[in-house]
Amino acid sequence: MDRRAATSVIFAGFFFLGMVFILWGILLPDLAKSLAMSEVISGAFFTLISVGMILGAILGGKYAQKFDFMSLFAILLVCVMGLLIAISFVQHWIWLLIGALVLGIFSSSLFTIGHTVIARLHADRRSAMMGFMDFMFSLGTLAAPFFVSALYLIEHDWRWPLRILALGLLALAVYTWRVAHQGKKLITSEEATQNRKSLAYGDIIRRPVFIFLALAAFGYGMVEFGNANWFVSYAQNGLGFDGEQSRLVFAFFTAGMVVSRLVFALLLRWLSSHRLMLILATIMVVGSFMVKLTVDPVVMSWGNFMLGLGLGGIFPLMLSAAMDVDSDKGPVISGLCVIGSSIGVQVASFGTGLWAHFAPLTTAFWMIPIGGAWLWVMIWGYSRFIKRHIANQNN
Repeated sequence: MDRRAATSVIFAGFFFLGMVFILWGILLPDLAKSLAMSEVISGAFFTLISVGMILGAILGGKYAQKFDFMSLFAILLVCVMGLLIAISFVQHWIWLLIGALVLGIFSSSLFTIGHTVIARLHADRRSAMMGFMDFMFSLGTLAAPFFVSALYLIEHDWRWPLRILALGLLALAVYTWRVAHQGKKLITSEEATQNRKSLAYGDIIRRPVFIFLALAAFGYGMVEFGNANWFVSYAQNGLGFDGEQSRLVFAFFTAGMVVSRLVFALLLRWLSSHRLMLILATIMVVGSFMVKLTVDPVVMSWGNFMLGLGLGGIFPLMLSAAMDVDSDKGPVISGLCVIGSSIGVQVASFGTGLWAHFAPLTTAFWMIPIGGAWLWVMIWGYSRFIKRHIANQNN
């Protein structure tokens, strides 16, 4: 199997994962109405996805390396496809919550495999290629609002976007299986014998640089998915925007993510990774406060764009810098990031829903700028460790 084919599979997979993850926030108002979900139940839905992500990251980080990555990637894509089909037929929210937990487990394992494969295939251009991989994820999040709006012109039913997306996942799974079983292996048999062993998290979490990585990933999850899961509901139910306008304003956030992940690798020619991380974090936190402190849709759109622009390059920069510190621990480093961000998603998603149960959603949405401030502080601390590591390498 050649490097180009494997890379194309991972990139396409991340595009679909971006659509899958952002879809729930877009569909939430219709889901809640159709299945009689309260704000607390809606928050629990996103929390269970995060719990599943944590479980999947733990299992994927420890054991994914024992299997052929691409074959496992194909199998997991089929599992996600089947799950989307099943969810599209649910009639009660309890089944939706169960599906959310399982979806998180499958998706997290896909993330771990993708991060590890790209980091190993492109060690010479790790930051750039991981940035392009996350760019494909953001491209999926950008496409999702337009995908839903287009289908709603034909049939205003939240079930059909899930079913159509499942067909795309099935096609990719078939292609992935073919790539996995044709040509030469991704690694040699000798390397396979050495690498196919389970890894431990203990060696990673004892090191301060990785503790700051996990804390930054926590803030990242709070901001990205807190905004993704709740912004459309906040704009519609809190500020009185209509559905189309809410989705359009939210598209500026995903557009900012796409632009950031497309161009941040070019900026590394002039800026060090630790300095660029801090610049992006500053843009992000300004954007998070702009979104909350205005009711003007134009200003809110630009705030969303700044939020996405700052946020988009942070995750691939954090992860690639961590893998530069210890490349042999790629799966567990990726798993640690997923665990941290998933806990952040839990706090933002369920916390916002619980807060909105006792106060207006316009008040509960303060969770996003609070998460932005936390992320800025953690990025500042993490960037200091990366700066020190780079200095030690050059000496």
